[in-house]
Amino acid sequence: MKEYTTVKEFGVDEYIEKKSRFICYCKPVKNQEEAEAFIAEIRSEHWDARHNVYAYVIAENNIMRCSDDGEPQGTAGVPVLDAIRKAGIVDVVVVITRYFGGILLGTGGLVRAYSHSSSLALKAAKPVLMQPCTVLKISCSYNLYGKINSLVLSFGVIDDTQFDEDVHITFHMSSQKVGDFNKKLADTASGKIFAEKCEEKYFEVEVD
Repeated sequence: MKEYTTVKEFGVDEYIEKKSRFICYCKPVKNQEEAEAFIAEIRSEHWDARHNVYAYVIAENNIMRCSDDGEPQGTAGVPVLDAIRKAGIVDVVVVITRYFGGILLGTGGLVRAYSHSSSLALKAAKPVLMQPCTVLKISCSYNLYGKINSLVLSFGVIDDTQFDEDVHITFHMSSQKVGDFNKKLADTASGKIFAEKCEEKYFEVEVD
């Protein structure tokens, strides 16, 4: 498992450039079929728009596609795709709907407009780092709970705590930290407590 950056949710924004209205859509997708379905949905919704430019990047099989949708070649789809790639985001589709305002933007103006639109779309969909983490569980006595709880929080995030005869803590941390955590745990509990590995899964870390 390797960490990667994607977007958290559907996002939309818009702005006006020389009377042209750019509606900026972004959505997380798992495969090419989902990306194409979203593009078709936006095209159907904005059937009366002059252009519905798009680009998407799918991590599996390294799929990248884009379309100028009638704009001069290289002025729309490629800038959208470049914005996605520069942001390092995968499993995402961006669609920029343009309602022409009657004023030509020129080649440079179009590139800037679609690049800016892509940035707005990606920001609206909230980029997140998907970090591979290990989910662990520890059971300890109440007299050790304070020390163990502090140790866990210094390495990871607590997902659940149950108080029975003993305290049961379920938590997750970056898989790379598990080795160091186990060493600290052995020192803290004098080798009497061990962390049980439950599973490995991805967790979201918001990107500023």
